[in-house]
Amino acid sequence: MIEKEDLPRIANDKMPFGRFKGFALIDLPEAYLLWFVDRGFPKGRLGELMQLTLEIKVNGLESLIEPLRKG
Repeated sequence: MIEKEDLPRIANDKMPFGRFKGFALIDLPEAYLLWFVDRGFPKGRLGELMQLTLEIKVNGLESLIEPLRKG
């Protein structure tokens, strides 16, 4: 279930590790998120947000996130 704070977090939270460390979740490449589908998303809130980010990208809904970016 999507919580009201999820979309702003996807727009602004940064990836804390890996090749795309420091990228906003919405800026992660779809191929990178799909890699996690096969290998398992991180546990906890980060993994949930990454899965939601993938759903947004697969469905072409990135434009919903853009107005929520800070700075």
